[in-house]
Amino acid sequence: MSPTQAKNPAETYESYFVPAMFLPWSKILLRHADLQSRHRVLDVACGTGIVARQAAPLVGALGQVVGLDMNPAMLGVARSRPAPAGASVQWQEGNAMALPFPEGSFDVVLCQHGLQFFPNRDHAVREMLRVLTPGGQAVVIVLQTLAQHPVFEALMESVARNLSLPVSAVMTPFILSDADELRNLFSVAGFQEVVVHAESATVRFVDPERFVPMAVTSSAAAVPAFAQLDEPARAALLETVRAEVEPVITAYRDAEAVTFPMFAHVAVAKRANVGH
Repeated sequence: MSPTQAKNPAETYESYFVPAMFLPWSKILLRHADLQSRHRVLDVACGTGIVARQAAPLVGALGQVVGLDMNPAMLGVARSRPAPAGASVQWQEGNAMALPFPEGSFDVVLCQHGLQFFPNRDHAVREMLRVLTPGGQAVVIVLQTLAQHPVFEALMESVARNLSLPVSAVMTPFILSDADELRNLFSVAGFQEVVVHAESATVRFVDPERFVPMAVTSSAAAVPAFAQLDEPARAALLETVRAEVEPVITAYRDAEAVTFPMFAHVAVAKRANVGH
């Protein structure tokens, strides 16, 4: 694979998925975060950096924003975007299971649609708590149930069926959908106060012919059975899935875009304000 090809998934994420889905969700996440001037902010699993770039003007030039991701290609795209106003953003490669920062480094930790992908969510949440200053807060957004998202449900059921897998093997984006489970993750980790809010957003994927192959490739990228397919087999799978989900997607598409509602939970979890 050439270097240009190797960068394509991260560039595709930024150009296709960020404006369609992650920009609307990031605005909701930041509304709950209520960032203030001078805040020190960590964006965990920042991807190509949409949350960090929007946080920078909110905390101002005297604030601090760090975007952390373990994928260097994502960080490469993040660094290539125009710098936002306000705080300069530091892009850092690192693992959410072992955040490379001292205790009490940040006032706010943010995580947009990343927590459900972490191999040890309990440990990741404890790490968020560790790097927060007393009185600081973590604000995390994750998707609600797959059943509330008929477009993705049709896509994932079709992919699973054609790969002879259970749906559970391909539905990772939706596996942390239970509000009580989400709340307990933070409570057990030691956060003092945890509130989970239900939210919705309308997502709009332009160029509807691209939607199915892009969504399937993105969702199934971490599924070994999909990753191991050669190019002809992958193309055949995408065409089969496209045909199978067309009746569902028709209800949400026009000539310009596929548009539908999505649903998420936002957890706002505060570290105890000890010593004050």
